[in-house]
Amino acid sequence: MARLYLAADREFSISEFAAALAHPVSTTQREADRLVGAGLLRERRIGRTRLLQANTEAASYRPLTQLLAVSFGAPAIIGEQFAGIAGIRELVIFGSWAARYHGEPGPQPRDVDLLVIGCPSRGDVYDSAERAEQRIGLSVDPVIRSVSAWESGQDGLVRQIKGSRMFEITHSPRGDDSSAVDPG
Repeated sequence: MARLYLAADREFSISEFAAALAHPVSTTQREADRLVGAGLLRERRIGRTRLLQANTEAASYRPLTQLLAVSFGAPAIIGEQFAGIAGIRELVIFGSWAARYHGEPGPQPRDVDLLVIGCPSRGDVYDSAERAEQRIGLSVDPVIRSVSAWESGQDGLVRQIKGSRMFEITHSPRGDDSSAVDPG
């Protein structure tokens, strides 16, 4: 469900979806029937191929997408992948991903812009971003700024981020309690 809702502009065939989930096609077909019947998914057929897509017209689309995004999407995955990196004080998603999360209209994000606040190892940051990319299916583009640059707000990018929608991810350098927090 998360895969479909977090890539709402894409269609997935039953067999493609079954392979991604490592489930039998028959099980995936039954679940797809239930979700289509409940109005959560749309389907269309090309020959014998069933294509599934999130039903963006459903009343539950926006709240369900937000729940899935926080629980299984970019914030959760980035929080996991960046847990344990010393020198990070905060992680902030900004740009189109944060804007769509907060309901601003526009196309589905093609990447996740990530502000890393602190003085971590650049290698650790880029390695974690690469691992997150593989799981999210979107490019994760980290930018590092110092705590003083974030707090002073003199940096142009920092001013831009602070003036736009953002999504903060709590971070633990020990990796024991990273979780997503929506600042509203």
